[in-house]
Amino acid sequence: MTWTADPEIDDGPHTIGRWIVDRASRSPGRIAIDDRGVTTDYATLAQRATDLAERLRRAGYGPGDRVATVSGNSADHVVAFFGCAIAGVAFVPLSWRLTPRELADVLTRASPALVLIEDEHEALAGEALRLAAVRPPSASLGATGVESGAPAAAQPRSRRPVRDEDPLLVIFTSGSEAAPKGVVLTHANCFWNNLALAQALPLGQDDVVLAMLPQFHVAAWNCQPLLAWWVGATVVLERSFQPSRVLPLIADRGITAMMGVPTQYAMLADDRDWAATELSSLRLALVGGATMPLALSEIWASRGVPLTQGYGLTEAAPNVLHLPASETADAPGAVGRPYPHVSVRVVDPVSELALEGEATGEMWVRGPSVFAGYLGDDAATARAMRGDWLRTGDLVSRDAAGVFRVVDRLKDIFISGGENVAPAEVEYALCLHPLIEAAAVVGVPDPVWGERGVAFVVPAPGAALGVDEVLAHARRNLAAFKVPVHVRFVDELPRSTIEKLARSRLRQEALALIGDPAGSGADPHDVVREATKGEAR
Repeated sequence: MTWTADPEIDDGPHTIGRWIVDRASRSPGRIAIDDRGVTTDYATLAQRATDLAERLRRAGYGPGDRVATVSGNSADHVVAFFGCAIAGVAFVPLSWRLTPRELADVLTRASPALVLIEDEHEALAGEALRLAAVRPPSASLGATGVESGAPAAAQPRSRRPVRDEDPLLVIFTSGSEAAPKGVVLTHANCFWNNLALAQALPLGQDDVVLAMLPQFHVAAWNCQPLLAWWVGATVVLERSFQPSRVLPLIADRGITAMMGVPTQYAMLADDRDWAATELSSLRLALVGGATMPLALSEIWASRGVPLTQGYGLTEAAPNVLHLPASETADAPGAVGRPYPHVSVRVVDPVSELALEGEATGEMWVRGPSVFAGYLGDDAATARAMRGDWLRTGDLVSRDAAGVFRVVDRLKDIFISGGENVAPAEVEYALCLHPLIEAAAVVGVPDPVWGERGVAFVVPAPGAALGVDEVLAHARRNLAAFKVPVHVRFVDELPRSTIEKLARSRLRQEALALIGDPAGSGADPHDVVREATKGEAR
């Protein structure tokens, strides 16, 4: 395919849409995407994206609009991202793991001007749109869908150049509150995030990046893939995480860089083909979502693949800290030092005074990659910020060498398999059951998923309620990773002297209820095998 430049882009600012256009002019024939064996070169990707951007503009979409998607990882989805970036439209990838009720709520909050749907998720998206309080037009993804013609915008926008401060991505994430919040990341936020990543953990055009995180996560864009497309590397898109597929891909495609959460690395190391898989091409394996257990790091290091620990949060676009693989063995449990262009301070959670030297307190983050705010929620944005500092809600310790460790979370969220779970959201869903009077959920350690939820349920007076019924109700109303792994019925929930829920007491009860396999000293391979029996993720 012959790449045809777009004069409007050539004369415009250097926003993220320019990355794919500029790369196509330099490396038109290099492979940008390998999607399940079907390859797309840079010229084709850029042409499809600019053509889509023009169709969106002609249909009346532009800066100020949001386009939501319900799609798995695919080349069509990447085309939609860059098409929106070039047109100045914010891209809002929504989770296909949600139930129709959950997705409907997020669609209402996102209030998109257009929804793009992959065929595989048409039933889910259709039911969610039926339940949502908004009724935007929709179209299918791909060459025979929106790329051939976009439905007319309900409120046409005036055409103008894209600016650095325009929203590029809106990522919905669960915080400490019941309702998911849309994190708005601008072109500038993502530029600085990827510039920092390029300086700390660089990629080159000969790299082959495996993208196995779902593209409704910020890391699926800003932790390697966008940087790869900036420098002209190849991104291998994996549809869903299955160790039996990922291991052969590493060997067959000569994967040089990848990112995953500890759960994924544990499952890969436990696969029956682990020992026989050739891993010599892999030079940069990045860990995020949680701290990697030392035993699991040693398993990967024994195969010649030291893991690079990272720490971040969506509101920081997401990269904040990283620990080079060469330092992992000397600093077990550490998550590293700040990326370039990122400032970090440790703050006393009560006085909010910055602490110097070796210290333990809440981590605050500042820099050009920190988000523009929560979509339509100024109050939540104000709670998250202190001036230009972002409050992470994470309790950290900093040693004399300036290396950070995560001690605990001040917020109530827990992380299961790299996914944030807000107890308030799960509790709200449980209480939709007519026979449940109250519920509380806490996270407890899990050797595979990092943490899992335990629910304490107060039945309505005189109700005959069983565990199976509660779990079935939870599965109907919650994504699988949010469903509690245990349910315990109680007469009342413990309260503190100021009537706040005493979650610390519930955590102790939950640990006593399920035991603590993560601290048992068992061989990590055996723990993985036992914990994943009969479990689909």
